Amino acid sequence: MKTRVLMVCLGNICRSPLAEGILKSKVDPNKVYVDSAATSDYHIGHSPDERSVSIARENNLDITSQEGRQFSVEDFDRFDRIYVMDMSNYYDVIDLARNEEDKQKVSLILNEVFPGENVEVPDPYHGGKDGFHKVFQMLDEACEVIAKKL
Repeated sequence: MKTRVLMVCLGNICRSPLAEGILKSKVDPNKVYVDSAATSDYHIGHSPDERSVSIARENNLDITSQEGRQFSVEDFDRFDRIYVMDMSNYYDVIDLARNEEDKQKVSLILNEVFPGENVEVPDPYHGGKDGFHKVFQMLDEACEVIAKKL
């Protein structure tokens, strides 16, 4: 049975699509399924932000087939691990949890690199390309740790 991992950010166009693409590149697709979602409904059905697509492409990843979708309560049943990008995402997802088992699946992605420190992945949406480079590096490091655990 495959381990199922979900990456979550606010809009599902910047950080979580990158996290999805990065983790997919580091795991065996026959053993691990990776997806991403948003806590908001702003970009349902949209492709990732062009800046995320660009930084992914620079790192030999193609995330152009991804499509924005909103996180739902059913995702607690569909996924074994749910990684969120920041505390706002964390609280939005935890608010939908039905029980302690659901809550135990949710963690900040950078806690994989900085255990218990609750370091957030900054949202690069309103910034320049540099922000996307930094976010890519942070997510790449975290996904490397996750991939080794999986």
